[in-house]
Amino acid sequence: MMSMRDKASFGGATVERDILLVEDNASDAFLMEEALQMGKSANQLHVAGNGDEALDFLYRKGRFVHAPRPDLIMLDLNLPKRDGREVLAEIKNDPDLKRIPVVVITTSRSEEDIIRSYGLHANCYITKPVRLQQFFDVVKKIENFWFTVAKLPPRDEHE
Repeated sequence: MMSMRDKASFGGATVERDILLVEDNASDAFLMEEALQMGKSANQLHVAGNGDEALDFLYRKGRFVHAPRPDLIMLDLNLPKRDGREVLAEIKNDPDLKRIPVVVITTSRSEEDIIRSYGLHANCYITKPVRLQQFFDVVKKIENFWFTVAKLPPRDEHE
């Protein structure tokens, strides 16, 4: 589990946003962190390396007992232990988690994966670009959309 701490300014107020990246490829996780650091509105990135670790983070189990509730989940589909489809299904079937936006970001271009992800209520499906600059551009666009354009539900007071 790695994290990146920074603050973002929205409308003059400082708001910290937490992103849970569920990604088993350390290189992709590193690139995601680099892309977020390049942006002017950096957020805190938490990385879970498999589906079980992601659910432990979300349910605040074990070493994640003090984990923050993420404002956004970026989810790879092909994960060890519990795959991304299973994680997505569990998130969207849980009344306390289902309002967290989930962006599927994966190498799969399979129409079946796209249809199934949206059927499991993914909020967005993105195929990872192969070229480095395109990858950075996509990450910046995801961050910009979800944290400046879209209106997210308020965080619960007890979180």
